Amino acid sequence: MGESGREPEKKPPLAQIARYSEIGFIIPGAVLAGLILGKILDHYLHTTWLYIAGTIFGAVVGFVQMILMAIRSTRDEGK
Repeated sequence: MGESGREPEKKPPLAQIARYSEIGFIIPGAVLAGLILGKILDHYLHTTWLYIAGTIFGAVVGFVQMILMAIRSTRDEGK
């Protein structure tokens, strides 16, 4: 029981499935977005290395988002 004397609310199964399936799309989506933005910048700035920086930046952002989501998920389950 929670602090207010009530049991925590159970989320519908589809909501839980959606939350956890999102994890599988966070990192690849962020990496792909970084790659595409890097390629666009390479084209307009006439460079050949920004796509690598964009890919690394996307991977870092994806991992940070995944960690934040996992923290929020465990915090919500503890209520």
